[in-house]
Amino acid sequence: MNDKLDDLSKRFGKRIKIERIKQEISQEKLAELSGLHRTTLGSIENGKTSPTLDSIARIAKALNLTLSELLFDI
Repeated sequence: MNDKLDDLSKRFGKRIKIERIKQEISQEKLAELSGLHRTTLGSIENGKTSPTLDSIARIAKALNLTLSELLFDI
């Protein structure tokens, strides 16, 4: 992955983690709510995996956020 995409993945992962912690949801619970495997969610949060658009939509829904709210200010 190039540096700009790598940085974007890290910032997006951090955004998810911050929102998850703010809502007092464990990584396991968010994985369950979003239908993603916990290790996949962990890789996304750590910026090691770039999520698909489908995964982003699932995470947003699980966090009760719109796509715009989740993607805002990453």
